[in-house]
Amino acid sequence: MSHQKLSIVMPVYNEAATLRTALERLLAVEMPLPTEVVVVDDGSSDGCTDLVADLVDGERVRLVRQEPNQGKGRALVRGFAEARGDLLTILDADLEYDPRDIPTLCQPVLDGEAKVVYGARSYGGHAAYSFWFVLGNKLVAVWASMLFDAWLTDVETCLKLAPTAMWREVDIRSSGFGIEAEVTGKLLARGERIFEVPISYRARGREEGKKIEWTDGVEALWILLRIRLGRRRRSRR
Repeated sequence: MSHQKLSIVMPVYNEAATLRTALERLLAVEMPLPTEVVVVDDGSSDGCTDLVADLVDGERVRLVRQEPNQGKGRALVRGFAEARGDLLTILDADLEYDPRDIPTLCQPVLDGEAKVVYGARSYGGHAAYSFWFVLGNKLVAVWASMLFDAWLTDVETCLKLAPTAMWREVDIRSSGFGIEAEVTGKLLARGERIFEVPISYRARGREEGKKIEWTDGVEALWILLRIRLGRRRRSRR
């Protein structure tokens, strides 16, 4: 498939400290395709999107607001619906991910080697938020690999790239961080092979606004199992 345009969905909730820098860094990257950024303000109360108003032009950068706050999953689903490109990825506004990795993410798709590409994090130095954070991420990856007879090293990565139509077809229901496990489980359940490329990563701590909790890891394990059991029931019909 020949792709014509890349959409990058950036979900935002109270990111006044980082949004401007994140968006400027993203816009400075030379992308392999014409690119639009869809910023989805998920009911922020800190005025963060006012800080990037001068960068919003309705074409290269578009701003969508939804009220009240509905969670990352709902913000992303709104971004998928608003996207105008035929290839889509996600970039959080918290500076944990480097937008310079996005062209690397695109390359296997543009070369015809894959349809779905994940940016896989390696944990060391600034990437290791905590022992339990790393262990939890590895556990979720092993669990998904075992359930779907695949091999993945990073399910919870933000940098996931797939055709826009595919993002819409998987019909995401999770409103929060469960979206990462849900989209992975549903892609694997429909037989998609996920291509991984290494990316850089700098984890922020609680004092910097880290929002994910251990309960999100437990939810991810349950979501993956539920999708796997659902596929088994359908195959028996």
